[in-house]
Amino acid sequence: MIDDRELELLIQEVANYHGYDFSGYSRASLKRRVERVFLLDGHRSFHDLLSRVRQDEVYLARLVEEVTVNVTEMFRDPGFYRLLRQHILPTLGAKPFLRIWHAGCSTGEEVYSMAIVLHELGLLDKTLLYATDLNAHVLEIAREGVFPLRTMVQYSENYRLAGGVSDFSDYYTANYGLAKFQESLSTRMVFSQHNLVSDGSFNEFDLILCRNVLIYFDKDLQDRALTLFDESLSRLGYLALGSKETIKFSPLKPRYEQFQKEKIWKKLQ
Repeated sequence: MIDDRELELLIQEVANYHGYDFSGYSRASLKRRVERVFLLDGHRSFHDLLSRVRQDEVYLARLVEEVTVNVTEMFRDPGFYRLLRQHILPTLGAKPFLRIWHAGCSTGEEVYSMAIVLHELGLLDKTLLYATDLNAHVLEIAREGVFPLRTMVQYSENYRLAGGVSDFSDYYTANYGLAKFQESLSTRMVFSQHNLVSDGSFNEFDLILCRNVLIYFDKDLQDRALTLFDESLSRLGYLALGSKETIKFSPLKPRYEQFQKEKIWKKLQ
């Protein structure tokens, strides 16, 4: 449907015309998602797609939204959040102020999960949660803090398994099939567009989470992102990755200590 040469041309054109750099993304994964857009939108040829991307900013935004993966949920991997609640956050809580970065936050479900845990630990008021993503559309959803009500059953169960101590429904108001989360949670959040491919460090953080993003990058871009996180992480800070991601093959590995064999590493140097 789209050959390798055409995919490279599309990557180059999107970067040249609009500044979105997908050159470090895994080609197999990116090709699958571009071909899905190609079929969904009924393009007759690759040149139809390329022409639309060049000339139509709205369509370009759609393409970016489709090819960036935005699969997330609240309290995803409950054991991970239980570990944060019981060990990592109480340790960091000894500091006078905390900065946490959710890189590639998608629609924000995990940012709200973190805010709930921080609230229950009495740490939310002295924490700033920075939530970034390449995709401006998903950031708007995250800012709103409104998620489908039908997902709350699963999220409530995740919350319970993660060690939640309250009634999960206390954190949102249900209306017209949607769940609107308390604004007291989002007052500590800063949402911003950030490209892990091309943008640099913008602060020093005590905890950085980038879960299930690196798996879509090639090795060079994975190393670049990990270096960025290292430059952005304070000494004795923590880096949390997704269940299939690791720093095991990174030159940075000697500088970190893995926490209880979980996908969380403590920066030693």
